[in-house]
Amino acid sequence: MNRCLLAAVLLGMGLRANAQSKIVSQLEIYDLKTDKRRIVRTDSVRFEAPNWSRDGKHIIINERGLLYRVDIKDGSRERIETGIANQCNNDHGISPDGKLLVVSHNDPKAGRGANSRIYILPYGGGEPRLITEQAPSYWHGWSPDGKTLVFAGLRTLPDGSRDFDIYAVPVEGGPEKRLTDVKALDDGPDYSPDGKYIYFNSVRSGTMQLWRMRPDGSEPTQLTNDAYNNWFPHPSPDGSWIVFISYIEPIDPNLHPADKQVMLRLMNVKTGKVRELARFRGGQGTINVPSWSPDSRQFGFVTYPEVK
Repeated sequence: MNRCLLAAVLLGMGLRANAQSKIVSQLEIYDLKTDKRRIVRTDSVRFEAPNWSRDGKHIIINERGLLYRVDIKDGSRERIETGIANQCNNDHGISPDGKLLVVSHNDPKAGRGANSRIYILPYGGGEPRLITEQAPSYWHGWSPDGKTLVFAGLRTLPDGSRDFDIYAVPVEGGPEKRLTDVKALDDGPDYSPDGKYIYFNSVRSGTMQLWRMRPDGSEPTQLTNDAYNNWFPHPSPDGSWIVFISYIEPIDPNLHPADKQVMLRLMNVKTGKVRELARFRGGQGTINVPSWSPDSRQFGFVTYPEVK
């Protein structure tokens, strides 16, 4: 299997890890003011990818194809009705105004294999509306003005090759626009809060590093160049910080596997300085999508402690 296709399979693995016999998932919150972690919910099933609600009261996670809203105070949860999108993977999020949800649904109508397509539905739940006809498409970012979605998609190019690139599509639907065209895996796009940049991760330098570009794909600029493979940059709502994960142990840079030793790291947007926040077992599912609290003080993430 070629690397791009294998990456496509792993990107949509929000449903896959339940094949393991022993699983513990922990939804945690990191507080930048105190530099302390707090466990919100622990369960013996794999859940993934926290999104913090715009009112600051809940965190949304996916579990076995469904979405749940978790209370950040007591860890209780309730299911979000997503209609036909009942095979949601870990690429989901909330609109800037808090009125809509976007989900990436492993859609059997899109064919076999990596068949994730993007849908939009009301925040409170409801029947979803298809946004991307082509698959696989994995959502990652919503423009601050609420008009555009950015996602990672594997497409067949005019020369017959297949490549993972970053695309933009209007929220109301319409033609997708390719933003990256380097023959390398590009993933994890997320807008800066002022809308001037899209942050993403790319293996174009040989290892997975953090980059940014303009919303039209111009001015790609590398932000990290270190010994780690770095994934999923998420800027804070106030534009001061970027949180991301780094794999400590060697991995194929085209992949972001689960249950590996990783670091949470924080970049100062102004200075570019990076500091380590925590180390734990995680990776796939830990922080795939935006998870900052509205006040930029905290963010959610998921860890997977080993069960012996």
